[in-house]
Amino acid sequence: MEKIIQTDSGITIDPLYTQPIPMNEQPGVYPFTRGIHASMYRDKLWTMRQYAGFSTAEESNKRYHYLLSQGVMGLSVAFDLPTQIGYDSDHAMSEGEVGKVGVAIDSLDDMEILFKGISLEQISTSMTINATGFILLALYIALAKKQGADLKKISGTIQNDILKEYAARGTFIYPPKPSMRLITDIFDYCSREVPKWNTISISGYHIREAGANAVQELAFTLSNGKAYLKAALEKGLDINVFAKRLSFFFNAHNHLFEEVAKFRAARRMWAHITKELGATDPKAQMLRFHTQTGGSTLTAQQPHNNIVRVAVQTLAATMGGTQSLHTNGYDEALSLPTEEAARIALRTQQIIGYESGVADTVDPLAGSYYVEALTNEVENKAWDLIHKIDAMGGAVSAIEQGFVQDEIARSAYQYQQQVENNEKIIVGVNKFVATDNQPPEVFRIDDSIRQMQSDRLQALRARRDNEAAAQCLQRIREAAQTTENLMPLVVNAVENYCTLGEIADALRQVWGEYKA
Repeated sequence: MEKIIQTDSGITIDPLYTQPIPMNEQPGVYPFTRGIHASMYRDKLWTMRQYAGFSTAEESNKRYHYLLSQGVMGLSVAFDLPTQIGYDSDHAMSEGEVGKVGVAIDSLDDMEILFKGISLEQISTSMTINATGFILLALYIALAKKQGADLKKISGTIQNDILKEYAARGTFIYPPKPSMRLITDIFDYCSREVPKWNTISISGYHIREAGANAVQELAFTLSNGKAYLKAALEKGLDINVFAKRLSFFFNAHNHLFEEVAKFRAARRMWAHITKELGATDPKAQMLRFHTQTGGSTLTAQQPHNNIVRVAVQTLAATMGGTQSLHTNGYDEALSLPTEEAARIALRTQQIIGYESGVADTVDPLAGSYYVEALTNEVENKAWDLIHKIDAMGGAVSAIEQGFVQDEIARSAYQYQQQVENNEKIIVGVNKFVATDNQPPEVFRIDDSIRQMQSDRLQALRARRDNEAAAQCLQRIREAAQTTENLMPLVVNAVENYCTLGEIADALRQVWGEYKA
């Protein structure tokens, strides 16, 4: 009996692919299967980012300067859990979490320290933040203004993808409808004030980390993107303007060919979706994306094996045509990356970019019978899922009904069963296991950081104009009950040194909190 081999998405892999695939598509033109630029990396490599942030703003600033000195082309900021869910560092809910999974940012004070010695006009910054993304963007804009930067030249990305939080990650605050209102307020505000800013990074990364397979990651991400497009259109925004500032954030896992196929299919599918919704400008039809290598693929056992996994995933992302890439440290199954692990992760990108030949030609796997067939198969299976979601009323309804969450949970369970039954081999975990496995040195964050942040907050509240701060918060509460764009009010509030927690609480008082 012939052996049956399938990808994690359930796509059966034939032993041989021989049927010719006509290759009429060209890179840089609709539907962009082969890339969004005609020359891709021949003219300019992808942006090499390293996701970093921990402890205090001072400590993270040191890491940013180190990474920039090592050749990083753009910064990518990780925030701690209290910052992500709208609590100041001195809030009772923040205990034990301040500075642990990212940097603690409570106010414009912290933002000034975080980017000390870094010109925001000259560096592209990505911020992985969702429920409080509007506040962090306001802080970034306020700091740029203090630096004297031209806001028309400020570039970067804010993740700002709340739908995947309800479906896969859980760092939401408000109910879906007011959360979507915040997102469209950002679209509208940035189109006028910060036109080079990417206003959302629609994220499949966390959907994949929660247990989705490649097809589910693609389908659920594009469905969420479609929901954001429709919300902006309902607000009266021009798709040919705001869609140019949408970007995506995908995961890269170990199946090299399925991941390349996923990225190629994603571009083609998004081009069709935007065109159907009225986009006529080619730049509004382009899917631009950042990639991060798969955190959930990293193992605590034999962690140096992860260097090889990250290299394979880097090849998948670059041969798939990513615009920006973060490579994980080999020790991230154990802790935040050490400086050594971060350097090796960056060197992985640099070696592939400058030594492997991947950048020499556009879409290097195009025309492979296997890759072309796999691209079509991934696309077809993803469309099947999107059509199911559309029949439920779209992404928001599918999430509210629990469909997306159930699909992800089912996929995660199936994968784990395959690992435990040795149907799927994970080197160092269920095969080729080492008995003398010594964990590497890990990166630890001291709990005293919370007290340092609390002292800083106390000093800030003592010196600011508290009457002006209170008026700013009241204006936000009032505007939240209307259709007024909240972003100018939030920028004004952070400039008057209102804290992140105070602004988040002002909206909690009006909208309440969402309970899953």
